[in-house]
Amino acid sequence: MDLTILYRGPLASCDYDCPYCPFAKRRDSPGQLRADRAALERFAGWAGRQTDDRLSVLFTPWGEGLVRSWYRRALVELSHQHHIDRVAIQTNLSCRTDWLAEADPDTVALWCTYHPGQTPYDRFLAKTRQLAERGVRFSVGVVGMAEHLDDARRLRAALPGEVYLWVNAAEGHTYTDAEAEQWTALDPLFPYSRHPHRSAGLPCRTGESVVSVDGDGTVRRCHFVRSELGNLYDGSYRRALEPRACPLAVCDCHIGYVHLETLPLYDVFAGGVLERIPAAGARA
Repeated sequence: MDLTILYRGPLASCDYDCPYCPFAKRRDSPGQLRADRAALERFAGWAGRQTDDRLSVLFTPWGEGLVRSWYRRALVELSHQHHIDRVAIQTNLSCRTDWLAEADPDTVALWCTYHPGQTPYDRFLAKTRQLAERGVRFSVGVVGMAEHLDDARRLRAALPGEVYLWVNAAEGHTYTDAEAEQWTALDPLFPYSRHPHRSAGLPCRTGESVVSVDGDGTVRRCHFVRSELGNLYDGSYRRALEPRACPLAVCDCHIGYVHLETLPLYDVFAGGVLERIPAAGARA
């Protein structure tokens, strides 16, 4: 089986407090952190044992994972498993980067978000340079808010040309054509994010070759459809994997609509779907 897994455990604490973040954050108690650690270690152990399958794993925590040692350790360990094609995580890049020296750079990858006002620009840029020096695959992006435009332009000018800078449409914001042109000048793929994609009744890879898993091992087709397909740890989810149409009216998040078969994004991001890195020549 070739399977892509989006894992989201109970972790909900973050070292940033971005006002535009769609996730309600909490301050995790020691007990909640222990539960998240146990859930993640259980998942990583399961993934490491699936040697008859080909797996790709993207960690999409509600909070910031890489400030927690168990997320760093899981990425390192899974990156060395021969049956795992890619292991990646969404991160604000506030953590140190030296731990990546232990990971396999051909397998590990980071999806990094720059949050102006939450971290000094020079510090964030220095972290991206450390990633590049270590040969780690990574993309960098920002939320497309007007107050972020100058920071995004500055970042784009400083990053190496081969590093993709993506722009996410701000939650609930409608862009004029003039505004969209400004963001598209930075990210030629911004038009895919600008508007929600009609998805009702359309074929999607989620539920067939892509699934979402929570800390209890409950398997769903994606983060946005709550119906359950089974459980990861008893194997019951496998019987439910099949082609299926999307039951939602629209899909407006990249980690969802990238899997729609009616969009060309598997070709656009060939080899870099999980870490959001377009194939060479696909950004124009």
